[in-house]
Amino acid sequence: MAYERFLIPTIAAAGCFVVLAALRIAIFKLFRHWSSKTSTRMDNIVVASLSTPSWYWCIAIALSVGVEMSDIPGHYVRYIKLTIDVLIILSITIATANLAGRLFTNYVQRADLPIPPTGLMHGVIKGTIVIIGCLIVLNTLGISIAPLLTALGVGGLAVALALQDTLANLFAGIHIILERSVRIGDFVKLESGQEGYVEDITWRTTRVRMLPNNMVIIPNSKLSKSVVTNYYLPEKRLSLLIPISVSYASDPAAVEQMLVDEAKRSVGEIPGLLGDPEPFVRFIPGFGESSLDFTLICQIGEFVDQYFAQHELRKRIFERFRREGVEIPFPQRTVHIRVET
Repeated sequence: MAYERFLIPTIAAAGCFVVLAALRIAIFKLFRHWSSKTSTRMDNIVVASLSTPSWYWCIAIALSVGVEMSDIPGHYVRYIKLTIDVLIILSITIATANLAGRLFTNYVQRADLPIPPTGLMHGVIKGTIVIIGCLIVLNTLGISIAPLLTALGVGGLAVALALQDTLANLFAGIHIILERSVRIGDFVKLESGQEGYVEDITWRTTRVRMLPNNMVIIPNSKLSKSVVTNYYLPEKRLSLLIPISVSYASDPAAVEQMLVDEAKRSVGEIPGLLGDPEPFVRFIPGFGESSLDFTLICQIGEFVDQYFAQHELRKRIFERFRREGVEIPFPQRTVHIRVET
């Protein structure tokens, strides 16, 4: 009967898929359990990369079994087998792209190479593999690749002209990554005044997360032309300058000693405040209109440590001045009135 020509192959393909799916689940469960006990991440990367494509392989094998058991006309079988081949090629392409991207990220993180594992580089690697896979699919379908490449070469100039901004952002992003003037995780201040942590450098934009936890999106081409202050280069730690003013009646040497004592005592108690090199004081700017102006200079771990360090140091200095009787003056002026008789 006609329906039997399709019923038996369909049941066979469905049964084969169920068996393969159960076998796949059991194998991947075993692999995940085994990889969780190993110290290397390589096995975890392989398992994660093959997890989704393995479903396509189960479907392809099940379809192949169903086709082999059917007696449908040969020209239909040819199209079905061609579809299976394309499915397998695409699944292998996806698996290879995922594996290459994850291996690249893992290798860069472990080897500390001068290329951060950003979305841009990750996308370039995966995109290259996907394009190669698509070309193989076209060749499998009997579509000649040579005319396509020729057409792409001829139309490349037109595309480049139409996508000037996009290509400018792409190459600017590559330039930023290779130069390492701005890296993922760096705290930067933009020419426009915004400052925050660099979250990612993609093929078109660089994302900076500001301290209020909002995101600034900057085109790579504009970032490459801007003046950017990187507070993590050449190292994270930096000097913290705290201006202190006292009255003209104060002893400069005694004030200097108080400030140094409080700063040294705070090292280890205030998070982010460093003791190497030791804090010191300079009589700068010097003689103000109403006060003697000093500058306490300390070292902090990174840019954001300055806020809490200043908060605590100012409180401790104020309490020390109060105990020692050191006056913090209000602005004042001396006015001489000449009376003419």
